[in-house]
Amino acid sequence: MTSSPEVLFGREVELARIGRFMKSVRQGGDVRMVRGEPGVGKSALLTAAVHLAEADGLRVLRASGSEFEADVSYSLLNQLLLPLYTQMQRLPPALRDALTVALGFGPGPAPATLLVCNAALSLLTAAARKDPVLLIVDDVQWIDRPSAVVLGFIARRVAGSPVGVIAASRTGTESFLDRRGLTEVTVGPLSDEAAARLVDDRFPALTGRARQRLLDLARGNPLALIELPAGLTGPAQPMESSDVVPLSDRLQTIFANRVAGLPAPTRLLLLLATFEGSGDIRILRGMTDLTHLAPAERTHLVHVDDRSGRIAFRHPLIQSAIVAMSTHEERRRAHLTVAEALPGDPERRSWHLAAATSGPDETVAAQLEQAALRVMQRGDTLAAVAALMRAADLSATTEQSARRLARAAYIGAEAGGSDDATGLLARSREMSFDATGALHAAGAAALLMINGDGDVHTAHRLLAGAIETGEHGWHAADPALDEAMHTLLLLSWYAGSPGHWAVFHRFLTRLRPGPSDVLSVLSRTFPDPVRTGAAAQADLDELIATLPGERDLTRVMRIGTASVYVDRLGDNREFSWRLVRQGREGGAPRRQLSAMMHLGLDDYLIGRWDEAEELATEAQRVCADSGLTFLRWYFLYIRAIVAAGRGRSGEAYELADEITQWAQPRGVAGAAAIAHHPRALAAIADGDFEAAYRHAAASSPPGLLAPYVPNCTWVMFDLVEAALRTGRTAEAGRHAEAMRAADVSALSPRMRLLQHGVDALVLGGEVAGARLERTLNDAASERWLFEASRVRLAYAEKLRRDRNPTAARTHLLAARAGFAAMGAEPWLARADAELRAAGHRPAGAETATASLTGQELEIAGLAAGGLTNKQIAERLFLSHRTVGAHLYRIFPKLGISSRAGLRDALSAQFPESPGKHLTCN
Repeated sequence: MTSSPEVLFGREVELARIGRFMKSVRQGGDVRMVRGEPGVGKSALLTAAVHLAEADGLRVLRASGSEFEADVSYSLLNQLLLPLYTQMQRLPPALRDALTVALGFGPGPAPATLLVCNAALSLLTAAARKDPVLLIVDDVQWIDRPSAVVLGFIARRVAGSPVGVIAASRTGTESFLDRRGLTEVTVGPLSDEAAARLVDDRFPALTGRARQRLLDLARGNPLALIELPAGLTGPAQPMESSDVVPLSDRLQTIFANRVAGLPAPTRLLLLLATFEGSGDIRILRGMTDLTHLAPAERTHLVHVDDRSGRIAFRHPLIQSAIVAMSTHEERRRAHLTVAEALPGDPERRSWHLAAATSGPDETVAAQLEQAALRVMQRGDTLAAVAALMRAADLSATTEQSARRLARAAYIGAEAGGSDDATGLLARSREMSFDATGALHAAGAAALLMINGDGDVHTAHRLLAGAIETGEHGWHAADPALDEAMHTLLLLSWYAGSPGHWAVFHRFLTRLRPGPSDVLSVLSRTFPDPVRTGAAAQADLDELIATLPGERDLTRVMRIGTASVYVDRLGDNREFSWRLVRQGREGGAPRRQLSAMMHLGLDDYLIGRWDEAEELATEAQRVCADSGLTFLRWYFLYIRAIVAAGRGRSGEAYELADEITQWAQPRGVAGAAAIAHHPRALAAIADGDFEAAYRHAAASSPPGLLAPYVPNCTWVMFDLVEAALRTGRTAEAGRHAEAMRAADVSALSPRMRLLQHGVDALVLGGEVAGARLERTLNDAASERWLFEASRVRLAYAEKLRRDRNPTAARTHLLAARAGFAAMGAEPWLARADAELRAAGHRPAGAETATASLTGQELEIAGLAAGGLTNKQIAERLFLSHRTVGAHLYRIFPKLGISSRAGLRDALSAQFPESPGKHLTCN
């Protein structure tokens, strides 16, 4: 088969589809995933697509996966985007630097995967403004994982831009490319009539018997139809052998015979081209004399594209044959030659050096370990584990090998993939550890233990013992020790007792010169924020300020964790979404799940309950798929508190019970304590304040903000409200005094809101009431929609009992609007009942409680006109989440609970010209 589309026998339908595809690309982007068996003609159709695209004025970027560079991060993306290097330099600095570093064009810290994805997409869309761009990627089954993530990211976002993607892979193979949602096309064998026409055109002198034998053996496979006749007419007659021999084996044998007839320098050059992967003539010219390429070109084993300056093999089976026919020494020297040609690409260089090394070599092992750390920072934990495993094989001592295997086990256990981590840990334990290896092994074992059926107390003792006896000198800069301390913090929180935390803090004080910045802040804001959180605020501010430029995704995750109990999750939202998107595109699930937890908790507090439930449901699937089952209870908790808030009490109790049933046998007291929160909330929603008091007190007794129960601040208001409603005024007073003594208001604006709300309920009087009024009117309190609405409701109930219905109605109207926006039905019903008791009679425009900003008015008008959040976002150049957030604020201001009331509410506020503010599409 030649590369001209007009001679592709029997492919008229496919060529017509390619023509329609090109039009679709021009009109706004399109994607096709092409699959088929080896030799069926996928590459020929891709070449035909190149000709048609170039004839139609499209710019074509072409690359192929390489079996021998599948472990090298971004090796395919380097091939694909190299022709756009000049345009790459015109990208904004952050995007330019991300691509430059990821593709090996320059030094710098490893960029985040999501940043590389966005940079590549921006580069392509920018290039497509001049001419439409078509990406053609062959042999997807051999794409390296990070390139596959970027390709999938691009493929899902080409809509609306004149960018097309065609990617081809063999049937029966899998790859790192996530094909879900992408249009697939299967290339089948030629019809009998087309196969016969091809044979008659190419081999008119073939005898009738041989012709039929060829058609029978090839079964419509175009490559077989062209290559097998050489065996049919030769003296060996290999085609007369049994039909049981697989077609791919027959073809590889034919290619091997053809390669064997090449001069030795030509074979070695082809071996270099196979291992180098990109086919770049400039790189190959630096390795060898390219005049030796001529025999391979003349026999049509390879083709050199003069425009792109790349060598392309006619079929991947040729490369397989070249490698199979080479000697060990030839392969070793070829890898060394490629490594020498890549001084500026340490990752690819280290892999080629490793491939050239058959025995222990500590220098190469160390280079591979450094490569593992770089790719791990990018979020590619699988590549990091693979590099560490190979480094372990090349280690000069059993201690170094055990350490690297243990480190790989820890990375695997921490990121997800417990089966692989278990096997690696078992292998490392068969050897003798050094101090670092022992820490990694203990950390991996502890994580695997709590992820299985083991108890947290045993896991804590195991890791604490390894830290205590380790020969690390308590140097805080030791990465293994720092990781072990972070894991010990997690285990201490799970165990939830002062004794476990005492061990952690004792170790913390021994670190020299002191704990790392993130560990230092985490140790104060997370375990017992009531007592130590406020003093860490300035340090946390400094960490949060680093997030925009932070490349280490584990640090991003841990800064988010440090923000949970001091209510700084809002400052982390953008970066948490970055981790979620990175995980959805194939990154480490551990970081993705932590970010989903942080977003879900913040969503609950600010009233984005739909999003909280969606994230929690998705996260449970991720937990199951990744094997990180010990994280599942976090999302049961988020689902439970939202269910309680919306009045689905039975569901809330069931989810809380599921947490308890999982936690108690494993000694996870921290989770068991937190499970009381949704129970207390569900009881309040049901009006059962006796049960609510019992559950809130089980988490943190009245008069005590329990140490090392950080969630105690989340049930403070529940406990006080339930105590007052059940006549336990003394207990309510003691808890309010405990809150004041601890100065919880210094932790965050939300804590200040709760403190002043509790004081107004317990202390009463004008001073406490005026202070609460000021706090409720403070813009910093507006963010906490659920808490602010609950405080207003409880305070309004007190005002009405104190015979101040006018003031009560003001708070009740605001609370009612907040509850309606969240769908908090039980509290909405309470607010309505209180409004009736306070003598409120809603009528028309009286429900409008505040004026709208210009942007809010525009969004309200578009929503009233029937546009969806997505349509509004597109029209106003906002994100759909921003539109949703605006609507959450608009509903309370207009005193409505849904979009259905927008038109009437706007008409009531602007009776002189209601149509002016209602925009329909």
